[in-house]
Amino acid sequence: MDKNTEEFYERLKVELDMSNTWPALYLFKFIVPTESDNIKRVEMAFDCMGAVIKTTKSKTGKFTSVSIDVQVKDSQEVIDKYLEVSTIKGIISL
Repeated sequence: MDKNTEEFYERLKVELDMSNTWPALYLFKFIVPTESDNIKRVEMAFDCMGAVIKTTKSKTGKFTSVSIDVQVKDSQEVIDKYLEVSTIKGIISL
């Protein structure tokens, strides 16, 4: 991980800790190219966590938005999930 990425996640952790009381319900939002493998990989990252997952295709069908409501124990778990899905080709984390 490069220095800018590390600094981003350090700032995110501080902001998450300041704005949440853990454990908390957290909403993850992603945009992925519409390929079943991409969507499945995002869903698998949250498997067995009791997540509520909603997907919506773009008008052109090229991209799919994935919203995931899930209970997380702390800010580090949020960051770990973002890092886990960051390996998916073309994913955008919102």
